[in-house]
Amino acid sequence: MKDVGQVRNLAVAGHGGCGKTSLCDLILFKAGAVERRGRVEQKTSVSDYTPDEQEKLSSIYATPLFCTWQNTDLFMIDTPGYGEFIGEASSAIRACDNILVVIDAASGLDVGSTRAWKIAREQGKPRFFFINKLDGERADYFKTLEQLQEAYGKTVCVPFTLPIGNNADFKSVHHVIRSTEAAPQEIEEYVKKYKELLMDTIAESDEALMTRYLDGEELSESEISKGLHKAIQEGSLVPVFAGSVEKDIGITELMNSFVNLYSHPLATGKIKLNDGAEIDGSVDGEPLALVFKSVVDPFIGQMTFFKVRNGVFKSDSEVFNVSTQAKERFGTIMIMDGKTQIPVDKVGPGTIAAIAKLKNTKISNTLSSGSNAHLLPEMVFPKPVMSYAVTAVKSGEDEKIISGLSKLAECDPTMKISRHEETHELLLSGMGDQHLHIIIKKLKDNAKVDVNLKSPKIPYRETITSVADSMYRHKKQSGGHGQFAEVHLRVAPNEAGFEFVNDIVGGAIPRNFIPAVEKGVVEAMARGPLAGCTVENMKVSVYDGKFHPVDSSEMAFKIASRMAFRKAMEMARPVLLEPIMKVAIMVPDDYTGDITGDLNHKRGRILGMGVEEGFEVVNAEVPLVEMSKYATELRSMTHGRGQFEMEFSRYEVVPAAIAGDIINKFKVENQHLEE
Repeated sequence: MKDVGQVRNLAVAGHGGCGKTSLCDLILFKAGAVERRGRVEQKTSVSDYTPDEQEKLSSIYATPLFCTWQNTDLFMIDTPGYGEFIGEASSAIRACDNILVVIDAASGLDVGSTRAWKIAREQGKPRFFFINKLDGERADYFKTLEQLQEAYGKTVCVPFTLPIGNNADFKSVHHVIRSTEAAPQEIEEYVKKYKELLMDTIAESDEALMTRYLDGEELSESEISKGLHKAIQEGSLVPVFAGSVEKDIGITELMNSFVNLYSHPLATGKIKLNDGAEIDGSVDGEPLALVFKSVVDPFIGQMTFFKVRNGVFKSDSEVFNVSTQAKERFGTIMIMDGKTQIPVDKVGPGTIAAIAKLKNTKISNTLSSGSNAHLLPEMVFPKPVMSYAVTAVKSGEDEKIISGLSKLAECDPTMKISRHEETHELLLSGMGDQHLHIIIKKLKDNAKVDVNLKSPKIPYRETITSVADSMYRHKKQSGGHGQFAEVHLRVAPNEAGFEFVNDIVGGAIPRNFIPAVEKGVVEAMARGPLAGCTVENMKVSVYDGKFHPVDSSEMAFKIASRMAFRKAMEMARPVLLEPIMKVAIMVPDDYTGDITGDLNHKRGRILGMGVEEGFEVVNAEVPLVEMSKYATELRSMTHGRGQFEMEFSRYEVVPAAIAGDIINKFKVENQHLEE
């Protein structure tokens, strides 16, 4: 375990296809952690080692990696770039102290990069950019730099290395501050401009430095370093590096920055807690670790990944899960480099490590040495945007499916399993069809069960638009005691929800039967007359009726009120309601027209448009039925460069033509049932 000042950790994030994984493989090779450079296309990547990733030739999971550079331990997490796997990227970004966002110099700033930036900014993490693939045909460093500066600030995103040569002629980089050689003529002006800007930033970090700088004094190497660190830590400076992973240009300079510019684990001196308070961070303080990832290893079972925030954890020791208030037993702690396990005796602040076979520890839990330890903030994950209704191919395997999916959900906070109260379907929800199909593949591999997937039923509702009265007499005589009850009901629209009122005067219905009348109404509201949907937003009054001293019973009044309610609702101009979702779609401005046009076809209502960190954001309200496959449709429309979030807003009346089709379909499907 090295001194904390010689430890760095970083999440490598960005949009899919920008070269994150190839960069990580090259870093491991240059640092001597592997003898041969891994390559994604050859399926030899250290990071993308799972069969799913090798099949798709892209990252699906966040993979911890480890190497040593300039006597500094580097813990990296290579994250997936596609939006459907944002849960993996989100947890890695939240776990790490520094974030490196990789940008493709040809496609420029993309939605995956923006999302990574946003999560890191919200967490107050130091951020860095690496503009990759500068040897490509359409690569444009300065256009990409301009995009970054427009989105995040001209004096915030500042180049630390500039490219020498363009496209196929790209041959090296020039360090704005550290290069001792004169800059080539084509970038001389840029070097001068950005060196002045960096020196201004350094001087502004300290009043004494500012005075000396304005007096024309030269700042020392340590003063420059201190000023840069402070500005980067505060987020007022985001270094930008240039290079090509394929040609190994600019990578050494980038790796040197890990040591020289990135924050060590206790750089801020403070650790934020779940209640908003802070404690002083130190190697000697109480051990605190955050669990950010959990996987089921086919050979050793549950593998729990954690990041040490404070103190020291030792192998073969007892620990305490502060979140669950349960004891756990640590076996051998392992440093992970892809699938390679490196056993260690102890780990300190900043270390990203793994432990096998913990019994009751899940993602977001806090680990420590005692029950009175502080609790670290829990991770927040995006909400699912797509669902499938899941049924077993073979009868009798429903419990097996639920058990298998529940185990998978413990390792993936962006997937949800639920039983819909109204449609009674088992719903599997996630971030898109690719995400959900990978989950189903895991279910088949782990639980040996096959499932059917289909679009979920839409939970329509029914209500009324006018006032109506009705009565129903239930009378049945079959020898002995009969059944008798007469109920008069009045129904009226009620935006506040359901309300039942007893307006009986004179004892037309005895008080002891009124609860049965209400119960009959509530039971009838569970299945409306239009399409068998839940009825809502109405006031129901019982104002008259009759009873028989011998033949009346609670059952008789339940039956009478149920039938009276149905008759009243049919006369009160019933309508069908559909769930309306509030949707926020983030896309490059090139696609805005396509998005708004598509939303209009989906009966969407555009609420407004804005710009967020260089991307167009379209805010709209859209019926849920139109959004069932939107994750797939948006990916197709934007070539994977769009993302969206949605949440329930309210229910609205379904247009008459569409409602007619829904009602007719319901009647056809249920014509065999008795009224």
